[in-house]
Amino acid sequence: MYYYFVAFYLIILFFTASFIFFPLALVLRFTTFWFDRRLAILHLLSTCWASCYTWLSPLWSVTVSGRENVDRKKAYMMVSNHQSMLDIPVIYRIFLHFKWVSKASLFKIPFIGWNLWLNRHIKLDRSSMQSQRKMLRDCARNIQNGSSVMIFPEGTRSRTGELRAFKEGAFLIAMQQKTDILPIVLDGSAQALPEKGFIPKRKQNICVNILPPVPYETFKDMGIRQLSEHIRTIIAEELARMRNSGK
Repeated sequence: MYYYFVAFYLIILFFTASFIFFPLALVLRFTTFWFDRRLAILHLLSTCWASCYTWLSPLWSVTVSGRENVDRKKAYMMVSNHQSMLDIPVIYRIFLHFKWVSKASLFKIPFIGWNLWLNRHIKLDRSSMQSQRKMLRDCARNIQNGSSVMIFPEGTRSRTGELRAFKEGAFLIAMQQKTDILPIVLDGSAQALPEKGFIPKRKQNICVNILPPVPYETFKDMGIRQLSEHIRTIIAEELARMRNSGK
Protein backbone atom coordinates (compact mmCIF):
# COMPACT_ATOMS: atom_id res chain seq x y z
CA MET A 1 0.00 0.00 0.00
CA TYR A 2 2.90 2.35 0.80
CA TYR A 3 4.12 2.23 -2.82
CA TYR A 4 0.67 3.21 -4.08
CA PHE A 5 0.76 6.29 -1.85
CA VAL A 6 4.23 7.10 -3.16
CA ALA A 7 2.98 6.71 -6.75
CA PHE A 8 0.11 9.10 -6.01
CA TYR A 9 2.57 11.58 -4.49
CA LEU A 10 4.84 11.33 -7.56
CA ILE A 11 1.90 11.99 -9.89
CA ILE A 12 0.98 15.09 -7.87
CA LEU A 13 4.66 16.13 -7.95
CA PHE A 14 4.76 15.66 -11.73
CA PHE A 15 1.78 17.94 -12.36
CA THR A 16 2.76 20.50 -9.72
CA ALA A 17 6.27 20.83 -11.14
CA SER A 18 4.88 21.03 -14.67
CA PHE A 19 2.47 23.84 -13.77
CA ILE A 20 5.31 25.75 -12.09
CA PHE A 21 8.17 25.16 -14.51
CA PHE A 22 6.46 25.17 -17.90
CA PRO A 23 5.27 28.82 -17.71
CA LEU A 24 8.78 29.78 -16.57
CA ALA A 25 10.19 27.85 -19.54
CA LEU A 26 7.88 29.74 -21.91
CA VAL A 27 9.00 33.09 -20.52
CA LEU A 28 12.69 32.13 -20.73
CA ARG A 29 12.35 30.77 -24.25
CA PHE A 30 10.96 33.98 -25.63
CA THR A 31 13.11 36.39 -23.61
CA THR A 32 16.54 34.77 -23.94
CA PHE A 33 16.65 33.10 -27.36
CA TRP A 34 17.89 36.24 -29.11
CA PHE A 35 21.14 36.32 -27.10
CA ASP A 36 21.32 32.69 -25.91
CA ARG A 37 21.43 30.80 -29.21
CA ARG A 38 22.14 27.41 -27.60
CA LEU A 39 19.28 27.96 -25.10
CA ALA A 40 21.67 27.17 -22.25
CA ILE A 41 19.63 29.21 -19.74
CA LEU A 42 16.45 27.38 -20.67
CA HIS A 43 18.29 24.06 -20.46
CA LEU A 44 19.42 24.92 -16.93
CA LEU A 45 15.80 25.52 -15.92
CA SER A 46 14.83 22.21 -17.56
CA THR A 47 17.62 20.52 -15.61
CA CYS A 48 16.19 21.80 -12.33
CA TRP A 49 12.68 20.79 -13.43
CA ALA A 50 13.74 17.23 -14.28
CA SER A 51 15.97 16.90 -11.23
CA CYS A 52 13.20 17.82 -8.79
CA TYR A 53 11.56 14.43 -9.49
CA THR A 54 14.53 12.60 -7.97
CA TRP A 55 15.43 15.32 -5.44
CA LEU A 56 11.93 15.18 -3.93
CA SER A 57 11.30 11.46 -4.24
CA PRO A 58 11.16 9.51 -0.94
CA LEU A 59 12.38 6.37 -2.74
CA TRP A 60 14.99 7.38 -5.30
CA SER A 61 18.42 8.82 -4.72
CA VAL A 62 20.99 9.53 -7.42
CA THR A 63 24.76 9.27 -7.09
CA VAL A 64 26.78 10.92 -9.86
CA SER A 65 30.50 10.26 -10.24
CA GLY A 66 33.02 11.23 -12.89
CA ARG A 67 32.04 14.88 -13.36
CA GLU A 68 35.77 15.67 -13.38
CA ASN A 69 35.98 13.83 -16.73
CA VAL A 70 33.91 16.50 -18.47
CA ASP A 71 35.35 19.57 -20.17
CA ARG A 72 32.33 21.87 -20.12
CA LYS A 73 33.76 23.98 -22.92
CA LYS A 74 33.58 21.06 -25.37
CA ALA A 75 30.71 19.51 -27.27
CA TYR A 76 30.48 15.72 -26.98
CA MET A 77 28.57 12.88 -28.50
CA MET A 78 27.07 11.58 -25.24
CA VAL A 79 25.94 7.95 -25.10
CA SER A 80 24.47 5.90 -22.27
CA ASN A 81 22.85 2.57 -21.57
CA HIS A 82 19.08 2.73 -21.05
CA GLN A 83 17.22 0.85 -18.29
CA SER A 84 14.10 2.84 -17.44
CA MET A 85 12.16 5.99 -18.26
CA LEU A 86 13.74 7.33 -15.05
CA ASP A 87 17.00 7.55 -17.01
CA ILE A 88 15.83 10.82 -18.56
CA PRO A 89 15.56 12.86 -15.30
CA VAL A 90 18.61 11.01 -13.99
CA ILE A 91 20.79 12.12 -16.93
CA TYR A 92 19.84 15.72 -16.18
CA ARG A 93 21.53 15.32 -12.79
CA ILE A 94 24.87 15.55 -14.61
CA PHE A 95 24.15 19.29 -15.04
CA LEU A 96 25.73 19.44 -18.49
CA HIS A 97 24.36 21.32 -21.48
CA PHE A 98 23.14 18.98 -24.25
CA LYS A 99 20.39 18.26 -26.74
CA TRP A 100 18.40 15.04 -26.52
CA VAL A 101 17.63 12.85 -29.50
CA SER A 102 14.07 11.85 -28.56
CA LYS A 103 11.28 9.82 -30.10
CA ALA A 104 8.87 12.02 -32.02
CA SER A 105 5.97 10.73 -29.89
CA LEU A 106 7.51 12.23 -26.73
CA PHE A 107 7.13 15.74 -28.15
CA LYS A 108 3.33 15.29 -27.95
CA ILE A 109 3.28 14.72 -24.18
CA PRO A 110 1.79 17.76 -22.42
CA PHE A 111 4.32 19.97 -20.63
CA ILE A 112 7.28 17.57 -20.88
CA GLY A 113 7.01 17.18 -24.65
CA TRP A 114 6.24 20.85 -25.15
CA ASN A 115 9.39 21.65 -23.20
CA LEU A 116 11.39 19.38 -25.52
CA TRP A 117 10.15 21.55 -28.38
CA LEU A 118 10.96 24.79 -26.53
CA ASN A 119 14.53 23.58 -25.94
CA ARG A 120 14.91 22.60 -29.61
CA HIS A 121 15.76 19.02 -28.75
CA ILE A 122 16.09 16.69 -31.71
CA LYS A 123 13.07 14.74 -32.90
CA LEU A 124 13.37 11.25 -34.40
CA ASP A 125 10.78 9.03 -36.05
CA ARG A 126 12.62 5.74 -36.58
CA SER A 127 10.07 4.59 -39.16
CA SER A 128 10.91 7.52 -41.46
CA MET A 129 14.15 7.71 -43.43
CA GLN A 130 13.51 11.43 -43.95
CA SER A 131 13.29 11.91 -40.16
CA GLN A 132 16.49 9.93 -39.66
CA ARG A 133 18.36 12.08 -42.18
CA LYS A 134 17.03 15.25 -40.56
CA MET A 135 18.11 13.95 -37.15
CA LEU A 136 21.67 13.52 -38.42
CA ARG A 137 21.68 17.05 -39.80
CA ASP A 138 20.26 18.49 -36.57
CA CYS A 139 22.84 16.65 -34.47
CA ALA A 140 25.65 17.93 -36.67
CA ARG A 141 24.38 21.50 -36.47
CA ASN A 142 24.10 21.42 -32.68
CA ILE A 143 27.59 19.98 -32.22
CA GLN A 144 29.01 22.61 -34.56
CA ASN A 145 27.22 25.26 -32.47
CA GLY A 146 28.82 23.95 -29.27
CA SER A 147 26.02 21.81 -27.83
CA SER A 148 26.64 18.21 -26.85
CA VAL A 149 24.14 15.65 -28.15
CA MET A 150 22.74 12.83 -25.99
CA ILE A 151 21.61 9.50 -27.47
CA PHE A 152 20.65 6.15 -25.97
CA PRO A 153 22.29 3.91 -28.61
CA GLU A 154 20.26 0.88 -27.53
CA GLY A 155 17.31 2.75 -29.03
CA THR A 156 14.85 1.61 -26.37
CA ARG A 157 14.85 0.55 -22.73
CA SER A 158 16.30 -2.82 -21.83
CA ARG A 159 13.59 -5.08 -20.39
CA THR A 160 16.09 -7.02 -18.29
CA GLY A 161 18.56 -4.29 -17.36
CA GLU A 162 21.17 -6.07 -19.49
CA LEU A 163 22.88 -4.15 -22.26
CA ARG A 164 21.27 -4.45 -25.69
CA ALA A 165 22.98 -4.11 -29.07
CA PHE A 166 23.93 -0.55 -30.03
CA LYS A 167 22.55 1.21 -33.07
CA GLU A 168 25.11 3.07 -35.19
CA GLY A 169 23.64 6.59 -35.49
CA ALA A 170 25.49 8.17 -32.56
CA PHE A 171 28.81 6.82 -33.77
CA LEU A 172 28.25 7.93 -37.35
CA ILE A 173 27.67 11.46 -36.01
CA ALA A 174 30.80 11.33 -33.83
CA MET A 175 32.86 10.15 -36.80
CA GLN A 176 31.49 12.73 -39.23
CA GLN A 177 31.82 15.62 -36.78
CA LYS A 178 35.21 14.46 -35.43
CA THR A 179 33.71 14.71 -31.95
CA ASP A 180 34.89 12.99 -28.77
CA ILE A 181 32.47 10.44 -27.34
CA LEU A 182 31.40 10.73 -23.69
CA PRO A 183 30.27 7.31 -22.36
CA ILE A 184 27.85 7.35 -19.41
CA VAL A 185 26.86 4.28 -17.40
CA LEU A 186 23.58 4.06 -15.47
CA ASP A 187 22.57 1.37 -13.03
CA GLY A 188 19.67 0.95 -10.64
CA SER A 189 16.87 2.65 -12.56
CA ALA A 190 15.47 -0.67 -13.82
CA GLN A 191 15.00 -1.74 -10.19
CA ALA A 192 13.42 1.60 -9.24
CA LEU A 193 10.49 1.60 -11.63
CA PRO A 194 8.67 -1.17 -13.54
CA GLU A 195 8.87 -1.30 -17.31
CA LYS A 196 5.12 -0.67 -17.51
CA GLY A 197 3.15 1.40 -15.04
CA PHE A 198 4.02 4.02 -12.45
CA ILE A 199 4.03 2.07 -9.19
CA PRO A 200 7.60 2.20 -7.80
CA LYS A 201 9.18 -1.14 -6.98
CA ARG A 202 11.30 -0.26 -3.97
CA LYS A 203 13.70 2.23 -2.45
CA GLN A 204 16.65 2.48 -4.81
CA ASN A 205 19.87 4.37 -5.34
CA ILE A 206 20.57 5.04 -9.00
CA CYS A 207 24.23 5.36 -9.95
CA VAL A 208 25.53 7.47 -12.80
CA ASN A 209 29.17 7.17 -13.79
CA ILE A 210 30.61 9.55 -16.39
CA LEU A 211 33.57 7.81 -17.96
CA PRO A 212 36.59 9.56 -19.50
CA PRO A 213 35.85 10.79 -23.04
CA VAL A 214 36.98 8.66 -25.96
CA PRO A 215 38.95 11.08 -28.18
CA TYR A 216 38.26 11.22 -31.90
CA GLU A 217 41.93 10.57 -32.59
CA THR A 218 41.63 7.09 -31.03
CA PHE A 219 38.77 5.93 -33.26
CA LYS A 220 39.11 7.93 -36.48
CA ASP A 221 40.39 4.86 -38.37
CA MET A 222 37.68 2.50 -37.11
CA GLY A 223 34.58 1.49 -39.01
CA ILE A 224 31.22 2.61 -37.60
CA ARG A 225 30.26 -0.91 -36.49
CA GLN A 226 33.67 -1.42 -34.91
CA LEU A 227 33.35 1.89 -33.06
CA SER A 228 29.85 0.98 -31.88
CA GLU A 229 31.10 -2.32 -30.46
CA HIS A 230 34.12 -0.62 -28.90
CA ILE A 231 31.98 1.87 -26.96
CA ARG A 232 29.47 -0.83 -26.03
CA THR A 233 32.34 -2.88 -24.57
CA ILE A 234 33.53 0.10 -22.52
CA ILE A 235 30.04 0.64 -21.10
CA ALA A 236 29.43 -3.09 -20.53
CA GLU A 237 32.69 -3.51 -18.61
CA GLU A 238 31.97 -0.50 -16.40
CA LEU A 239 28.40 -1.69 -15.79
CA ALA A 240 29.73 -5.07 -14.67
CA ARG A 241 32.31 -3.38 -12.42
CA MET A 242 29.66 -1.17 -10.81
CA ARG A 243 27.42 -4.15 -10.09
CA ASN A 244 30.26 -6.24 -8.68
CA SER A 245 31.39 -3.40 -6.43
CA GLY A 246 27.89 -2.38 -5.41
CA LYS A 247 28.24 1.09 -6.95
